[in-house]
Amino acid sequence: MRAKICGIRNESDLRIALDAGADAIGLICGINHRSEDEVTPEVARQLTAAAPPFVSTVLVTHRDTPESILDLADQTGVNTIQVHGIVTLDTLKAVHAAAGSRKVLRAVHVSGEEAIADALESAAHCDGLLLDSRSKDRLGGTGKTHDWSISRRIVEAVAEIGTPVILAGGLNPGNVGAAAEKVGPFGVDVNSGVDDANGDKSPTLCRDFVRNAARTRD
Repeated sequence: MRAKICGIRNESDLRIALDAGADAIGLICGINHRSEDEVTPEVARQLTAAAPPFVSTVLVTHRDTPESILDLADQTGVNTIQVHGIVTLDTLKAVHAAAGSRKVLRAVHVSGEEAIADALESAAHCDGLLLDSRSKDRLGGTGKTHDWSISRRIVEAVAEIGTPVILAGGLNPGNVGAAAEKVGPFGVDVNSGVDDANGDKSPTLCRDFVRNAARTRD
């Protein structure tokens, strides 16, 4: 079970995530709503450069045109692009076609059964699907779970296509095991669920999250 720790803001957060054994780090940059964890392209590039080999560096962005998404990916130097805003299928196709060696993840907001069709439509045009929660004012980073039974159906629906599925939305060290067993994803993604009271990454929570995820068996 792969684990991504998102909302990395500085070198301290980065070191904590790496020491916990994270397979990927998420850098939030270029988004459309308030986020406590957004960083500038310059900071994102510094953190990307500091990440070691075999750790994926993921740009999480709400930009919605191929040109702006790819330009930001170039600025930050990431090896993975997570298209997390509300983008058209044509935009997703264009980003995927021009991404070069970079992988492209598409966020699917699981707010109802319509997410299954959305996931199926996108699955052939990206390298992975990320299933997340959303709220009235946030497209991600809500800290709330969604209906895991729908996420499980998405995993089953895209299995023939072979697109990996990453589960996000309200996960933490206490529920990641149950969530992963219920959904059966390729990987899991966390942000606020491993923050301390000050909003910084907690070494203990990050370590426990990765360990508990790794113990999961579908």
